[in-house]
Amino acid sequence: MPGFPAPSRGRNAAATRQAILDAAKTRFAREGYDGASLREIAADAGVDAALVSRYFGSKEELFVEVLNCAPDATELFAGELSSFGERVAAQLLDDPDTRDGVDYLLVMLRSASSPAAAEPLRKAMRTHFHDPFAAYLNGPDAQVRARLAGDLIMGVAITRAITPDHDLDEEGRAALRKRLAAVIQSAVAP
Repeated sequence: MPGFPAPSRGRNAAATRQAILDAAKTRFAREGYDGASLREIAADAGVDAALVSRYFGSKEELFVEVLNCAPDATELFAGELSSFGERVAAQLLDDPDTRDGVDYLLVMLRSASSPAAAEPLRKAMRTHFHDPFAAYLNGPDAQVRARLAGDLIMGVAITRAITPDHDLDEEGRAALRKRLAAVIQSAVAP
C-alpha cells in the first residue's frame, strides 16, 4: 500500500552465518579448497556472495573458520592413558555417528594439495589435535607419539568411511577392535 513501508524480512545473523559455514564445509569436503568458490558457497547457503565476504572476509578466512568448527577432538583425551587404545578403537569402529568427523577429514584431504590451504590446515591440525594430544600424552617424544597415533586414527576413520563394517563379520570386527586397541596403545606408550 502506498505510504506504508514494506514489512522488513526477519534476519537472523547467527542462522545466516551457520548456513554459510554449513555450505562451505559441504563444498570444501566435496571439491577441496581450490575447487570451491565463494559464489557457489553463497548460492548453496541461499545468500549473496557479498554477504559471505561481509561475514568472513576472504575465502581463506572462511576456510579457517570451517576448520575451527571441526568436532572437538579433546574428548579423546578424557580418561586414563592406560585405556586410551581401547576407548579410541571402540569409538573408531563402533560409534554410529561419525559423518561429521568424516566430512572434516574430506575437507582436509581434498584441500591438502592446495598451496593456499596448506598453512591453515597445518595450523588447525596442530592447534585442535596434535598439540592437545601431545599435552595429554606428556613425557618423552610426546609430539612424535601424538603424530603417530593421530595418523593411525585418521587412517582408520577414512577406511571406515569407505567400508563402515570393514568387510568383516562381528567376530572379525571384534578381533580388529582388539588389535587396533593394542596398536594405538603401543603408539601412545612412552
